This record gives sequence, C-alpha cells and structure tokens, in this order.
Amino acid sequence: MISTRNQQTIAAPAVVQGIGYWSGQDVRVEFRPAEVDSGIVFVRDDLDGCPCIAATVANRTETPLRTILRRGQAGVDMIEHLMAALAGLQIDNCRVHVNRQEIPGCDGSSEPFVKALTAAGIVTQDAVRAVRAICNVIRLGDEESWIEARPCCSEKTVLQYELDYGSGNPIGRQSLEVVLSPALFRKGLAPSRTFLLEHEAAALQAQGLGRRATCKDLLVFGPDGPIGNRLRFPDECVRHKIVDMVGDLALAGCDLAGRFIAYRSGHKLNAELVRAIMAEKESRQGFKRCA
Repeated sequence: MISTRNQQTIAAPAVVQGIGYWSGQDVRVEFRPAEVDSGIVFVRDDLDGCPCIAATVANRTETPLRTILRRGQAGVDMIEHLMAALAGLQIDNCRVHVNRQEIPGCDGSSEPFVKALTAAGIVTQDAVRAVRAICNVIRLGDEESWIEARPCCSEKTVLQYELDYGSGNPIGRQSLEVVLSPALFRKGLAPSRTFLLEHEAAALQAQGLGRRATCKDLLVFGPDGPIGNRLRFPDECVRHKIVDMVGDLALAGCDLAGRFIAYRSGHKLNAELVRAIMAEKESRQGFKRCA
C-alpha cells in the first residue's frame, strides 16, 4: 500500500435536489462532512432508524444499467454519478443523506454534484489516503466487452475507454484516454451526460420507467443525433463512460494507481474488476506496499 496524499472531506453541508430517473420521485441529497477513515456512507433518512450503507463493492447488487447498493433491507440506487463526483474531486470521507432510494438524475451528469461539493469547500484531513498500485494484469470479459487493469509507470490513475456502437447510428465509435485529476474531472468529464438510443428510451418508458425524464434531462439519440438537445463535447458519450468508470472504481474504497482500459464495458464488468482487485489485495499479491 502506498500513500501520495492526505484524505479529504467537505467543509460544510451541500444539497442537491432533483427527480429519480427510474422512480420519478422527488429526491433530496445532503452531503455532510465526515471523520477520517469513515469513507463514503449513504444514510436513508426516510427509513426507520436511518440505516447506513457503506459505498463499497461488497454492498453492490447487480441491476442492469445502473449501480445499486444494498445493506439488509435498505438500498440506494443509481449512485454512479454521485460517486464519480466524490472520487473525481478526491473527497474521501462524506455522509450522504437521502430521503428516497434513488439518487436524483439531474441533467444526467456529475456536474450538479461537483458544483455543490465545490461550493461547500474541500478540506484536507490529518490522515493519509490509501492507494493500491496494480502490479499484475487483471482482465475480465470476452471479445464483446472487456475491462482490464495494468501496471502504470507512475502512481496515477489512467483511464481509457473504447466505445463502439458500430456503424449506422449517430454514436458510432469513440475513444478517449485521460489521467484522472480533480481539474480534469471538473472540466473534461463531469459535464458529460448519460445517453441512450431513442428505441431504448421508448422501451424503458413502455415499462413504466422514466416517465418524468425528458430529452432535456439526458441525451437521447435519434438517427440524426441528440433529440431536443445539444452535445457538450463532440465525444460526450465516451467521456460519460469514463465518468461511470470513476464512480464504479470508487467502490474499492481507496485510490487505485494503474492503467484501466475498457472496451464496451458497463457497470457490471467495472464492479467485477473492483472485486478482483480487492480479492488480490486480500491474498497480498499484485500490489506494491510501503512501510
């Protein structure tokens, strides 16, 4: 285990409100400062006893198209954009109080969370942040979609995503590699929004899901591009996939130093990689350690 920086929390509470994409419910999220080594913890204020759910991969439950945490009967849904904001800003300790099960979708990006957290202020704490450096190649998936972690010559987090929707649609193929940092996350990743094709959106709404979400709330692609909306980046889709990677990898509960390469990977494979990294951690193999 290596350490390159101190832990951080927020200086004051911060609030974000919106609707849940899936449930259509009004949701309020309040970020609160937390002590060192406490990590990210969700608190369900709407349930008896205000149960807490730690943001770790051990509490993740597999559900298509989003990241969900469960502990006992309590759960919190669609956390990936919120987790990405915390990880991208290097906020390590925070209590996230919610009054519903689903985190608000806002505009489909991490930016509303980033703005609220930045306005609250970020403070350095008197404890080092744990970092795990990947030493062995770990690869999961198949030819259709895969993700891998590789050693990196520096103690940085390098993220690369290859997006491939094939030909004959407005998304097509996009590729991007970034070195993760708070400045890069704020400007280059956080504003990128979640996206789906028009027929996918129609199928979800036919199931009674996403009834309050519109094409103004996220990117819905028709044959000619986004419907009723405009791109913030020419390659906004692949940027958002990296946002999802940041949020999912944050479930490791520590910084990860290495090169992470994904081809058409989603939340499930991202989480499986975190589990593999943590399993290798438990066996004390594949990580550099310092005294």
